[in-house]
Amino acid sequence: MHMRLTGKSALVTGAGSGIGRATAIALAREGAAVLLTDIDEVGGQETLAWIDKDGGKAAFLRQDVSQEAEWEQAVAEAVRLHGHLDTLVNNAGIGTGQMILEMSLEAWNRQVAINLTGVFLGVKHTVPAIRAHGKGGSLIHISSVAGLEGSAGLAGYCATKGGVRLFSKAAAKEFAADRIRSNSVHPGIIDTPIWSKIDEGGLSETMDALGAAPGANSPPVDAIALINTPLQRAGQPEEIAAGIVFLASDDSAFITGSELVIDGGWTA
Repeated sequence: MHMRLTGKSALVTGAGSGIGRATAIALAREGAAVLLTDIDEVGGQETLAWIDKDGGKAAFLRQDVSQEAEWEQAVAEAVRLHGHLDTLVNNAGIGTGQMILEMSLEAWNRQVAINLTGVFLGVKHTVPAIRAHGKGGSLIHISSVAGLEGSAGLAGYCATKGGVRLFSKAAAKEFAADRIRSNSVHPGIIDTPIWSKIDEGGLSETMDALGAAPGANSPPVDAIALINTPLQRAGQPEEIAAGIVFLASDDSAFITGSELVIDGGWTA
């Protein structure tokens, strides 16, 4: 069976669950050697076990993407393990469901640090390693439909994910001469653990429509999808991972500075 990523090496952040886990598994199945990172060591080791069971090549490293020194360590480890680096998947992210007037500066800064600064640091430290290999590469940044349109109660998430989108475009222009491509991926409602963490009443319009009281746990992901998604269901992490594999492969060799929207029609 032809594997599209044979000989390639990838670093995937936030790989302990959800889209990151599905992506690390999918990249490995297509032949890539993967360094998967996450601040969640238990989740990261579980992902690694899945890849090992599949017969893939991977390793795990605990990483806080907001810390520059940990990016230096992660890139060095990827190169040490696999000899080179071709692909970065900036996936790690958080969402805080709070209205603007209720959000603390600490909550705002935490989203900026992980969702946006983490992406900047990833590119800053990964690109030199990709350049050194001399064969081009792919920078893939996980944004969101919230990076394309606003949502009440998700101002911090929208701002940071919108920043990821434009940062990706700037990177595409800066590194094109090195044949290093940069693209953003914009998932819609996806069935991942992040929804259980948005529990502070910030999704006001959707919560009201579902009869949920402010401060209640966020409604089931499929219930949100029924209201906002023309395809009438939540997406699965594997469906996002398939798009990421495409962007990591040579099938997308002429695609850079673009947005890959995988949202079941949310933004149509």
